[in-house]
Amino acid sequence: MENSEQTWGITPPISSALPTAAETHSTHLLLEELRRQNTFESANETKKRERVLADLQRIADEFVRRVAREKEPQNEVLIRDARGEVFTYGSYCLGVYGPGSDIDTLVTAPRYVTRDDYFKYFPSLLQEMAPKGAVTDLTAVEDAFVPIIKFEYWGISIDLIFSRIATLKQFPPHGQLNLTNNEYLRGLDDRELRSLNGTRVTKEILNLVPEQSTFRLALRAIKLWAQRRAIYANIIGFPGGVVWAMMVARVCQLYPKAASGTIVTKFFQIMKSWHWPQPVQLKRMDDGPLNVRVWNPKIYKSDSYHLMPVITPAYPQMCATFNITHSTKTIIQRELERGFDLTNKIRDGRLEWKDLFVKHTFFTADHRYYLAVIATSTTKEAHKIWSGFVESKVRVLVGDLERVSSIAIARPFNKGYERVHRVKDDQETEEVQNGSLAYRIQDDDNEDDTKVNKENGVENKTEVKTEPIPDAKVENGEPTNSDVKSDPENQNANIDNITQAPSLGTKIYTTTHYVGLELAEGAKSLDLSFQVNAFKKTCAQWEKYQPNLNYLSIQTVKNTNLPDDVFEPGEVKPTRPLKRAAAAMKRNASSEGNARPAKRPQPTTLQTSAAAAG
Repeated sequence: MENSEQTWGITPPISSALPTAAETHSTHLLLEELRRQNTFESANETKKRERVLADLQRIADEFVRRVAREKEPQNEVLIRDARGEVFTYGSYCLGVYGPGSDIDTLVTAPRYVTRDDYFKYFPSLLQEMAPKGAVTDLTAVEDAFVPIIKFEYWGISIDLIFSRIATLKQFPPHGQLNLTNNEYLRGLDDRELRSLNGTRVTKEILNLVPEQSTFRLALRAIKLWAQRRAIYANIIGFPGGVVWAMMVARVCQLYPKAASGTIVTKFFQIMKSWHWPQPVQLKRMDDGPLNVRVWNPKIYKSDSYHLMPVITPAYPQMCATFNITHSTKTIIQRELERGFDLTNKIRDGRLEWKDLFVKHTFFTADHRYYLAVIATSTTKEAHKIWSGFVESKVRVLVGDLERVSSIAIARPFNKGYERVHRVKDDQETEEVQNGSLAYRIQDDDNEDDTKVNKENGVENKTEVKTEPIPDAKVENGEPTNSDVKSDPENQNANIDNITQAPSLGTKIYTTTHYVGLELAEGAKSLDLSFQVNAFKKTCAQWEKYQPNLNYLSIQTVKNTNLPDDVFEPGEVKPTRPLKRAAAAMKRNASSEGNARPAKRPQPTTLQTSAAAAG
């Protein structure tokens, strides 16, 4: 007799058992905890999102009509039936969005509408057709890897990308365009293919899970866990939202009838023991209509270097985790082990679901020393571009650091800290560039911000001190400087559409990324000058780096000298241990006359630039 049981994914299920009463109850408790953790937004906020998307669809239709009128003014049928189609991808499309989530959005248009048309017309149409004041912080980035228009619409962040459908001159009625059809990929350039990929991957994920509601609840839990444990950031070298979604989806395929709570428990059990670099795949590789590269480590040597490959299910299949490093892989595996231990105890009733979502201890306990990568700009517009570029390269620095024999792990924090400062002379400018928080101001948008951290009329300066890293390149008795300075050979660099600012501005903008260092056992010396200089050179040679606008500093910070703003209320900042042992030795030496105390083993010392880091 033929088995009618559907096989989800590329292997049979591990178990198709229905949930027990205990498992159903555990899922109910998980749902209650996720509600307490504020991962669901109100019905009114969801309706607001729907209104925003309806407005964007209306604007997209008018956009296509305007292009049709311009290019074929005599074609009345084309103009009459001209329409675009708005799709979502990411967390909104997956159904796992929450308060404050952005909406990743794609505008598609017929073949006669180009990317140039999109950037020519769409920003002005947004301002023209949206309700007054609805659209704010509008920024168009035409030369991005995926060209994008970013803005807020009624306070909701929108990332809006674009692609033609080159095989269609006229779109079907709204809701009938199916982007999972591979034929729609014909005739597109690489940027258009990347733009379509987000929606195609998201739709495929939803189509490849046995029960979408079970998948969504489990994914909400895993997303919250990953965010709380600071292992959620694709650009830094951790899995992003789509990767966690594909991993959860694979577990759903292996347990097609399980409850969400069971999926979360099985997620840690399966993924902690996954035989990397065996890939996580939701379906077998598809053949498609294009002569494009798909992920295949047997053909492409570079694909074999991926440490934790998770493969997108939509053609052309790609590895979504190509930027995971040895250090971030180690951290992910530690967290999976921790999650496995906790969920076992939750299943046995020894812990509650809230214990799974306890916040990370990256700043409070995990590291003694940190590198602070400080990107500085003299204008707000320049800083958006410069800080974004530096952020995209932090994982390169991490990769270089973890190849140093004295470093066991270089762990990047999954977000940068943005700060604004007000300075009045070159000395204060240099201090801020090198990490000082003495001149930080709290509210960049507040015009009445001329005071610098003043309380009761008294100026308070917040200094963040550094401790040296082991023998980090000392020359002539002085530590080398780890800063990117103005390069006289790079005077022709240019940042488009940014007004140049004087070297001394009223405000200075900084974004700091922290990398926690774990030293190898027995490490006594550490020279990072080569890695730091290589990173400096990479950033300074960027075609849009401009010395009179941009600056980069890399400093070291001891845990006891971390700035206060990296700690949340209730967290305890590390403090220096009391030197009781030294005091006892001094007393012993005094009581024993001239007898010299025995030498203690010398701890690893860190030496680097003496400038403060923030």
